[in-house]
Amino acid sequence: MSRRVRRKVARRGKEKVVLPSYPEVEDEVIGSEKNEVVDWTSLPDDTVIQLMSCLNYRDRASLSSTCRTWRALGASPCLWSSLDLRAHKCDIAMAASLASRCMNLQKLRFRGAESADSIIHLQARNLRELSGDYCRKITDATLSVIVARHEALESLQLGPDFCERITSDAVKAIALCCPKLKKLRLSGIRDICGDAINALAKLCPNLTDIGFLDCLNVDEVALGNVLSVRFLSVAGTSNMKWGVVSQVWHKLPKLVGLDVSRTDVGPITISRLLTSSKSLKVLCALNCPVLEEENNISAVKSKGKLLLALFTDIFKALASLFAETTKNEKNVFLDWRNSKNKDKNLNEIMTWLEWILSHILLRTAESNPQGLDDFWLKQGAGLLLSLMQSTQEDVQERAATGLATFVVINDENASIDCGRAEAVMKDGGIRLLLDLAKSWREGLQSEAAKAIANLSVNAKVAKAVAEEGGINILAVLARSMNRLVAEEAAGGLWNLSVGEEHKGAIADAGGVKALVDLIFKWSSGGDGVLERAAGALANLAADDKCSMEVALAGGVHALVMLARSCKFEGVQEQAARALANLAAHGDSNSNNSAVGQEAGALEALVQLTRSPHEGVRQEAAGALWNLSFDDRNREAIAAAGGVEALVVLAQSCSNASPGLQERAAGALWGLSVSEANCIAIGREGGVAPLIALARSEAEVQRWRDLWLPWHWHTCSMAEWMNLR
Repeated sequence: MSRRVRRKVARRGKEKVVLPSYPEVEDEVIGSEKNEVVDWTSLPDDTVIQLMSCLNYRDRASLSSTCRTWRALGASPCLWSSLDLRAHKCDIAMAASLASRCMNLQKLRFRGAESADSIIHLQARNLRELSGDYCRKITDATLSVIVARHEALESLQLGPDFCERITSDAVKAIALCCPKLKKLRLSGIRDICGDAINALAKLCPNLTDIGFLDCLNVDEVALGNVLSVRFLSVAGTSNMKWGVVSQVWHKLPKLVGLDVSRTDVGPITISRLLTSSKSLKVLCALNCPVLEEENNISAVKSKGKLLLALFTDIFKALASLFAETTKNEKNVFLDWRNSKNKDKNLNEIMTWLEWILSHILLRTAESNPQGLDDFWLKQGAGLLLSLMQSTQEDVQERAATGLATFVVINDENASIDCGRAEAVMKDGGIRLLLDLAKSWREGLQSEAAKAIANLSVNAKVAKAVAEEGGINILAVLARSMNRLVAEEAAGGLWNLSVGEEHKGAIADAGGVKALVDLIFKWSSGGDGVLERAAGALANLAADDKCSMEVALAGGVHALVMLARSCKFEGVQEQAARALANLAAHGDSNSNNSAVGQEAGALEALVQLTRSPHEGVRQEAAGALWNLSFDDRNREAIAAAGGVEALVVLAQSCSNASPGLQERAAGALWGLSVSEANCIAIGREGGVAPLIALARSEAEVQRWRDLWLPWHWHTCSMAEWMNLR
């Protein structure tokens, strides 16, 4: 759903910036207390519970396991009022083990169909709020059972990905089983019929917030029967009959906020709703192409109501809701959150607007429509930064994901818009993202790290991230037990490691060891985290000092393990590139021979030259080229079938990229230093393809450069994808 940026080549520089270390916990020892023994079990129960409330679930469980007293405190109902299972594989057995602690569970977040099937085994009869994502495989039967077991539900949200297997039957079940329902937001349902909506209107008298987002068909007339609704969103929904909408919805007696963003609504419907509805105060119509046509803008009549569209000043419009005008309109959300005298109705409007705007902006960033550069620079970036400071965790996450996504302007080569990235930096976004990354909530950590990684493609932003202590924060997150957090942190270190000035700082922050440990920790089932960890290590290995750090941390063994056993092409490429860079320092350290002597290394690289993926073949040939500068490696490569493999590669790459041609020829040249290998190359038919490759190059200098080892090949995630 969201984009990650993968970068590539950077030049070798001279300076290194070594940042100070900022540990997470700083011990203060004062005077006579220096030698005293601290008895943690003597802490008051309230203090221990407060400490536990600041930990994630995994750390809380670890702390609870230290003694009986803390185990009992760890089961306190106040610590289990909410539960976020998105980062965990929640099957029936896990749910059953948690059941004894979930009697008073009020709020639950989950991910995927397997977790959904397990929810009923938590036995959380008092559950009030349920939110799920990655819901494509959830069926009517599963959802019906969930709502039947949780009749006290007041809020149900499924999305933003499409609920493809949920139908109107499940919506009817929700109406029948959840009479206390106040909020219902569902995404991507094919059809929501009138009977289902009428059931909600009849059986859920407290239903005030409805969101049917990105649906295919919704019964407009039936929605006009939900007289209790105050906030309604049909953003992204297709096939809306706007004539019916304009005739029916303005009669809803309590409707305060309406969202029709990302639809084909026109100016006539908008004007009719704004002028005819007595209760409507805010209408969101962002990214509506028909409405935004130049000839239609002047036709919109708002009659003093608030219209939020791409052609309006959103911050100014929001500021107009408040009697006291804010000094800086861009601070309208912050001023509202800090306001002591809050109006209940206005508070509900602003809370709804935060959720709606975060959803709209993320969806718009994902679709990446043309012509929005001006909006993103003048309003979009500022809105996302404001929403990142929301008290609603899901709003914060979507805003961070939106920042990670909107800077990406081309999915094919994963390039970013420097203007957008620098706009985030200038508005204080780096500090905000780093603060989110330090949150104990792993969902926020993951999305913030992803945004930092993408933004760091820009050299100026990367420098700001480093100066703000971001390298230390990412190195800490790379040690997370949560794979998603570790993966995004590794991506951030990959992008930052492009800059020569950041390599030393990453090593000093413990980043090298953290990246190597990631490979061992997620050696199976974590292709994304493995590719990012290997890519970052490949960049770091281009530096002489850092290459020694990689070797000392066990990086050679880890990378060879990936080259031998991982089947994912991206991981294979990065592992081979990292081994090539480690072997490029033959004149200054022993890594070249260390790679060659690692069990299975040469055989794995020879095998990778036969890969169906050109990028893998190229990196493997480059690694063999560098390794061939060591006498023992040269003979061992030949013994492992390297001559035959490289000749076949040279024969097959006449139409391949110059990079592959160069590395194939270079590897054969490196082996040809040995007389026995020269004979073997000739016997295998290697002379003819080498002559053909030489003739294909117009510049003689290029082939003079060929006789130098392929050296210090540094790249970042975006540039890597761009060159593949």
